[in-house]
Amino acid sequence: MSLKKVWLLLIVLFIGSGSIRAIDSVNAAGAGSLRLGVNDKLTTIEAVSVKDTYYVPLRDLSQELKLTLTGVSDGIKVTGQNRSIKLLNDHATATLGDGKTISMSTFLKNGKTMVPLKLTSYLGFGISFKADQYLLRVKDGSATLDDATFVSKFKKELKPTATPGTSTPTVGKQGKTVYLTFDDGPTATTSTLLDILAKYDAKATFFMIGPNMNQHTAQVKRIANEGHGLALHGMTHRKEKFYASPAAALGEMDNDNAILKKITGQSTTLIRPPYGSKPYFTKAFRDKVLAQGYHLWDWNVDSEDWKYKDASTTIYNSVMNQVHKLQKSQTNPVILMHDQKATLKVLPRILESLKKEGYTFHVISSDLKPLNFWKDTR
Repeated sequence: MSLKKVWLLLIVLFIGSGSIRAIDSVNAAGAGSLRLGVNDKLTTIEAVSVKDTYYVPLRDLSQELKLTLTGVSDGIKVTGQNRSIKLLNDHATATLGDGKTISMSTFLKNGKTMVPLKLTSYLGFGISFKADQYLLRVKDGSATLDDATFVSKFKKELKPTATPGTSTPTVGKQGKTVYLTFDDGPTATTSTLLDILAKYDAKATFFMIGPNMNQHTAQVKRIANEGHGLALHGMTHRKEKFYASPAAALGEMDNDNAILKKITGQSTTLIRPPYGSKPYFTKAFRDKVLAQGYHLWDWNVDSEDWKYKDASTTIYNSVMNQVHKLQKSQTNPVILMHDQKATLKVLPRILESLKKEGYTFHVISSDLKPLNFWKDTR
């Protein structure tokens, strides 16, 4: 199979559900991004730190290490150093040559599939990492330089491309970035909601319910096509069903995700359980669900639009007061609202005020540190 065909297959396999999931790997707390060394060469590959893990573009890595990529039905087989590893289509796991399944997260960045650098260790390579010297290097038996000599040779070029100490990518200005979130949709009025967001050039993240997505597929596609964030809110929104057991909660999120992927071709790791994570989404639930790569998000600004409905002034004052309190600590607001008709009346006023105060609107992405009531950053 030609390299071009391999990568066409890779795109098909990975774009549909290409979402980032955190794993343990090389400790990346020393820098936000580093140039990758391969044996005695300093490459142009930028290793990006996400949640204390370094990720690199798979294609670029394979070219430098002379790895062989083979498209298979359930993923991509990567071969090197007489060993192989298969990255599975779920973007969360991989299988080794002996059939053992391990955690192995992948995601898309600027059209490239990013893989954790620890992948190379399963292919027989060694990894050197020294945060204080900005050294991140993959090597095998052909390397002639020791790490100290390598650092001395490339000292100037090893300077990181991001500020030291940044282990999680940030989007927008700290304290002036707002994340709008809408629960319970889509609905018959989602199109109007999207029109309002477009008018103010605002992006939002939609925590959607499976049956509602099935009922309003056009709105789901529009949400995705217009660059809004895709997220999950389960299937039933009923306490006795969702919280019946950790397995029930996971099942709802997985089914929700399957519907999202069927409609948009995309899946997500972002979840918000019904009524927020406290008190029902206990450790047993989090251990079950988050272990599958999901990321838990609550909020720090509650509009209570579900409660006040048409009392627009009450909702507006409450939201802005909470936002102003967060300003003092330069905390980015994550605003909870609902995809409902009543919210449409107050939304333009909130958006206009936030824009006047210098806020920019961004979607929640899986590379951000999760904000939730349990402070569970998995």
